[in-house]
Amino acid sequence: MKIVLVGYMGSGKSTLGNALSSHYQIPFIDLDQFIEEAEGMSIVDLFESKGAIYFRMAETNALKTLSERKDDFVLSTGGGTPCYGTNMDILLSMTPHLFYVKLSVNSLAKRLEGTQSTRPLIASLKNSELAEFVGKHLFERTYYYNKSHHIITADDQSVDQTLDELIKLIG
Repeated sequence: MKIVLVGYMGSGKSTLGNALSSHYQIPFIDLDQFIEEAEGMSIVDLFESKGAIYFRMAETNALKTLSERKDDFVLSTGGGTPCYGTNMDILLSMTPHLFYVKLSVNSLAKRLEGTQSTRPLIASLKNSELAEFVGKHLFERTYYYNKSHHIITADDQSVDQTLDELIKLIG
């Protein structure tokens, strides 16, 4: 079984992915870490030295590699992963367990406050600017996220509550 989580940064994909991995006793894969290992450099260095287009190609190649694997795993993607090239089609064909972890703009902005230094996309933003940025960005990405097999709304839910909902849908 392959379980894939998509959603905006700060939505809890990695936290939920790790929890699902523990529950089902299958490996957890963070797509960015998978790419870093394959490329032998950090995502930041990859962007700086080879550019965004190269990174997106590496991302698609990583998804193709993972889609061909026969083993079970939980995969957490980057926030932009489903929005480029054929990535969403690859994800949809990889598993019937593709989940969009959905949160409101305000919840995402609140979760992202103070994390700017670890997130290049929002590194230059003040906390007061996050909601507007997230709102515009999420608007562009929601079209892709909504193609997922399942949408889990995680606003005002604990990790355990969201995890229980995911497990029920997986069956």
